[in-house]
Amino acid sequence: MEQLPKKPLNLNKWIVTVVMILGFVYSVMVTQLDFTQLFANFGDFTEILVKMCSPDWGYLDKITNPLLETIKMAILGTLIGSIIAFPYALLVSQNIVKNKIVTGIFRFILNIIRTIPNLLLGAIFVAIIGIGAVTGVFALAVFTFGMVSKLFYEAIETIDEGPIEALTAVGATKMQIIRYGVLPQVMSYYISYVLYAFEINVRSSTILGYIGAGGIGLFLERALSMYRYDRVGLIVLVTFIVILVIDEISNRSREALTK
Repeated sequence: MEQLPKKPLNLNKWIVTVVMILGFVYSVMVTQLDFTQLFANFGDFTEILVKMCSPDWGYLDKITNPLLETIKMAILGTLIGSIIAFPYALLVSQNIVKNKIVTGIFRFILNIIRTIPNLLLGAIFVAIIGIGAVTGVFALAVFTFGMVSKLFYEAIETIDEGPIEALTAVGATKMQIIRYGVLPQVMSYYISYVLYAFEINVRSSTILGYIGAGGIGLFLERALSMYRYDRVGLIVLVTFIVILVIDEISNRSREALTK
């Protein structure tokens, strides 16, 4: 019986595996990570969890408006950021703007914005504007701008060049090329990215509120500082339900766009 040829040894996989293991061990040694600490206060954790599982339903009236404020923050932040991202993505697309210096500068600015995390954006705007929902809207708008711009310009650069070449051959202007050759191919992607950003922003707005950016996060911070875990459980439960509903609606909307 003829023997099957042996598969060659993939050294790259072994090298990567060894490097990852050594990196993990080194990180544990440097940070002095003690896995026993995860279970040292397990009794306190179960006590807090039991209190959270008994929500204070009488507190529901007080968090309804802040919850709606959180959703409004996410809507406004998503709309503002995505509207600005639309023309910006066209400016950084190399198949639309042929000048590499221009696209390079705009991409560099975009990369800087994308490196700033949500919490840092929130802290910066809290210092500039102060505590309130407006701060959260601006932070979410900047985050949305960075994410949607990145995804949208990558989609633009993968479009079929045939319509663009045909429009260019008949003497169409740049705006006509964008209107008739580019947008019909990418608008469904753009709407899908905006909906995806909205999903993320609904969750992020809760955390931003915790650092003073308005919404239900402020009430979550107060409940935690007062050790009212029954109220914390109610806030977490209501927020979870709202996010679940919004995610389901957004997912169905994005699925409908791809059909």
